[in-house]
Amino acid sequence: MSERDYMAGTSPIQPPTPLSVNLVSDLEAALSFERFGRYVKWAEGDKARALELYTLNTTLSEALYTPLHGLELALRNRIHNAMCDAYCENWFEDGIVTLDNQRKQVAEALSEISKGGVQPTPGKIIAKLSFSFWTTMLSGTYEDLWRATLHKIASKPDGKSFARKDLSRPLGTIRTLRNRIAHHEPIIYWDLRKWYAEIMDLTVGISPAVAQWCQNTQKFLAVFPEGGYALHNPESGKPRLAAAS
Repeated sequence: MSERDYMAGTSPIQPPTPLSVNLVSDLEAALSFERFGRYVKWAEGDKARALELYTLNTTLSEALYTPLHGLELALRNRIHNAMCDAYCENWFEDGIVTLDNQRKQVAEALSEISKGGVQPTPGKIIAKLSFSFWTTMLSGTYEDLWRATLHKIASKPDGKSFARKDLSRPLGTIRTLRNRIAHHEPIIYWDLRKWYAEIMDLTVGISPAVAQWCQNTQKFLAVFPEGGYALHNPESGKPRLAAAS
């Protein structure tokens, strides 16, 4: 997704407290001019407004942590449990994982755990494997594994299994969103309401209990500005509206 992807919105964000020009400039320097510059462009050069947008980006990133956390853990454990039932607890060392980057992750996890003199149990190993490891298990490389075993990890409301691509495609984008949040990158130009709903829908399919917990504890809907917010598109020279309610 590029920074040119916008959606409709309306009302501006209300600043929490007025900040002095000097303080805004100091914050700009501390955050890095390159990072903050994107927000300045979206605010049409208004640095106080840019800081509001930066704060909003941070707030929305924080609010998405719970649903992303729930989805990642539910996916990891559903895949692991399905593979344990079909193969063995150490299935990730049993020749089933074929891609080099995944094998490298497993080897690094084993090494890191063993350095501390701790027994590298399956539970400790899978906890070290990244979200990309688990989403890759749903890629085309493992189509045969999906048909034999992994199709059991999720079901639709009518009880039918998902097609593999119905999970792998949105999960690839969700992983990008997760990584942008983890690296403190801008996400406010994304269609965040859409992707929040996508995260929740996938979590319902994988683990209704986790989805219910996420629904009860999430703050995203509460902190998303009512009416949305506007971003300026410097490429067209015209204001563009983003993030509708």
